[in-house]
Amino acid sequence: MRSKIEGLLNRLKEVEKLLSKEEIILDKNLYKELSKEYNYLIKIKQSWDYYKHISEELAKNKELIISEKDTEMIEMIKEEIKDLEKELFVTENRIKTLLVPPDPKDDRGVIVEIRAGTGGAEASLFVADCVKMYMGYANKKGWKFETITASPSDIGGYKEYIFAVSGKGVYRFLKYEGGTHRVQRVPETETQGRLHTSAVTIAVLLEPDETEEIKIDERELKIDTFRASGAGGQHVNVTDSAVRITHIPTNTVVTCQDERSQHKNKAKAMRVLSAKILEQIKMQQRKELSELRATQVGTGDRSERIRTYNFPQNRVTDHRINLTLYKLDKIMEGDLNDITNALLSYYYQEKLSG
Repeated sequence: MRSKIEGLLNRLKEVEKLLSKEEIILDKNLYKELSKEYNYLIKIKQSWDYYKHISEELAKNKELIISEKDTEMIEMIKEEIKDLEKELFVTENRIKTLLVPPDPKDDRGVIVEIRAGTGGAEASLFVADCVKMYMGYANKKGWKFETITASPSDIGGYKEYIFAVSGKGVYRFLKYEGGTHRVQRVPETETQGRLHTSAVTIAVLLEPDETEEIKIDERELKIDTFRASGAGGQHVNVTDSAVRITHIPTNTVVTCQDERSQHKNKAKAMRVLSAKILEQIKMQQRKELSELRATQVGTGDRSERIRTYNFPQNRVTDHRINLTLYKLDKIMEGDLNDITNALLSYYYQEKLSG
């Protein structure tokens, strides 16, 4: 890590010199590209300087504790060492994430589908919890969160919830969230305190951009309208505003009933349909290249349990990278950085070694 950072810091000095040259300033496109690179490199420098500072403080405290005789002071130093080690770990992960080079798709928007799996009522309730978690994460990141459609369950929570997220770095940090998420907790209706296990499935679909525009022939669509049901107010049973679209060639079905307007529901459903068809095309390409398994992470592969949320122990474990954190309460509020950063770094390193 150190040698790579030193190389990038040398590049930072070069970019600083280039940005001061008149011919560069006059070339708007080149100046824009170099400014973007400078902003990226300065973040690495700031994080690296902070990492070195924490490392130095940690070393001083470890030296100090050897010579210290006062018991109370020793305990204080031990506590400070513990805090510094934690901060060093967080900073190192932040640097590893920064070292993953930007990808053209990083800032692309995604459509996320969360569906209740095994576990009955608890699974539906956990869908709602996951929606709240990702909504909190989006707020912390400054992203736009947009509900596409939601199907409330009779006992609370949702059978299915589909939403779109857009903003800087959305795909970069959400692409590894697809898969089966397992929850372990004691349901409120459980009188004997027994732990209940249930699951939800999450699919993360990349929204098509202008270069990947999916042309869908209206003649290949079967469009049904019906009256919306569930939560949403008096209007839901008044008009046939809900829309179900079936793409006949692929037998892909999408439904949207979140808006009062049939036109708006159709537009949202078409967004989901385009993303689904794009994903199918990409999966077919991977199969043809015999690389499906290697690139299936983050595509919504639902056969693989990727994460477990254990509420009694306040623990979350991501099984793909053997990461366990005892801060589930914070994670459910949207504090996902430790997980998404670790995943990003892990799969980048795996790609390099593979």
